[in-house]
Amino acid sequence: MTWSLESVLPCRRQLELENALNAVVRGDEVPPLAREIRRFLQEIASQDLGGHLLSRLISGFNDRLSQRVIALTAARHRLPAVTWCWLALGSEGRHEQTFISDQDNGLIFSAADDREAEDLRQRFLPFAQEVNARLAECGFSLCTGGIMAGNPQWCLSFDEWRYCFIEWVRRPEPQALLNASIFFDLRALYGESDLAERLRSLLLSMTVDTPSFLHLMAANALQAEPPLNFFGEVVGDASGKGGEAGEVVDLKKFGSRIFVDAARIFALSVGARAVNTRARFYDAGPAIGLPPEEIVAVDAAFSQILRLRLQNQSLPGRFDENHPNLVRLAALNDVDRAILREALRQARRLHHRLKVNYGL
Repeated sequence: MTWSLESVLPCRRQLELENALNAVVRGDEVPPLAREIRRFLQEIASQDLGGHLLSRLISGFNDRLSQRVIALTAARHRLPAVTWCWLALGSEGRHEQTFISDQDNGLIFSAADDREAEDLRQRFLPFAQEVNARLAECGFSLCTGGIMAGNPQWCLSFDEWRYCFIEWVRRPEPQALLNASIFFDLRALYGESDLAERLRSLLLSMTVDTPSFLHLMAANALQAEPPLNFFGEVVGDASGKGGEAGEVVDLKKFGSRIFVDAARIFALSVGARAVNTRARFYDAGPAIGLPPEEIVAVDAAFSQILRLRLQNQSLPGRFDENHPNLVRLAALNDVDRAILREALRQARRLHHRLKVNYGL
């Protein structure tokens, strides 16, 4: 499945913004342009494009912004003469970003041995930390968990990344499973992409041969149950979380995450190289027993949940800035409530598939 930003939504304003990005020559020009792009995307969200399309458009612009920041910052630093690559992780790696996205990134470089790796890391870190800071100025908040290239823990040589991945798969402790949900969605964003592709090949070779690891990933994924009652109706949290009374649903934790987790497990189990959730369903689905009509239904359900998340985030005066993925059920119209119900029923079917496939 191929995709390019140009194929998504050709319009005059989009082309103007793309040209402005290409013309940027100074780092201080990027933050105001990032704000313009954000306003444009929020206006687009009201046009009901569909979740997949809008999320891809957001991610495409974010890619270009990040690549420009990396390139401009690299030009200010005397970087080592070795191959290196900036890695996009998590939702950025999957091309599934929303309006509220923090940074998840890393850096991989070539090194002959541990001693050289440590020396190179110290030379790359000032550059990576400046990129993280400049991305924050553009609206991509710093990762509270420190999963950023400017953190020495995630500025690593190929062999160091290789060791991390091997340890996570062979010793799947709770932290390893959490890391897998972020780092196993990696892709190259800038630099020598072969480094990222080699790491992905290593990862897939291990997960295909380690079903016990996937079994634990599946058990972990089942902890986020779709918010449906016995009769298949949507039920929300009525505790007032998010600052307002009334039933609310977290459409990330109990919605899109279910689709993302299932697709990741399916892809890792059969060695599918896709990172995007939709592509993973189509690439890995047939091999794990999903019939074509079920793949189409799952794809549509995931897109609808993304749409509801993005529309909620783009509304002026959203009811709680600190909980951008919470949606009040009472605020949904009858059609969207019905769509959400059917989408979550598809999520429940995915859980059933995981239970059957892994004996859970």
